[in-house]
Amino acid sequence: MASKLLIATVFVFDLIAFGLAVAAEQRRSTATIQTDSEKNYNYCIYDSDISTGMGVGAFLFLLASQVLIMLASRCFCCGKPLSPGGSRAWAVILFIICWVFFFIAEVCLLAGSVRNAYHTKYRTIWGENPPSCQTVRKGVFAAGAAFVFFTAIVSEFYYICYSKARESFQPYGGETGVGMGTYK
Repeated sequence: MASKLLIATVFVFDLIAFGLAVAAEQRRSTATIQTDSEKNYNYCIYDSDISTGMGVGAFLFLLASQVLIMLASRCFCCGKPLSPGGSRAWAVILFIICWVFFFIAEVCLLAGSVRNAYHTKYRTIWGENPPSCQTVRKGVFAAGAAFVFFTAIVSEFYYICYSKARESFQPYGGETGVGMGTYK
């Protein structure tokens, strides 16, 4: 039977990661072009940088969630063999999908956090083209949040299917010899 405590813990970690990713999308940095007091040059002013921390937090919570699931299932490759059947087939499919979704979510969260933390430092002379105040594109953290959600669902189903296949395994064999106990 799948561990209810593990499923609950992973669910809470994934929920926190999802919430942080959504919050990071809503609080991502914005920039405005400012002219100095003597009107010699233009430069960028960035507002709050809190979404970088939220993105990193979502990254770490999702990572912790994935590590817990993989440790509990021994990363699918170690431990007792799984019994053949539908549960094992679904566990294999969900294992692969889980890692794909996890990778995409982590890339989105990490790229969004790095890009959000980057602030251009250069200035342009007043009257020339304004400086490029680069910020993270809208939707990067949202894509990360969506894939956190997908990863959460698939990883929970993976663990349940894995647990079913592991528990229903019946080793072959028994006695290797012919029982002759009753013939004395």
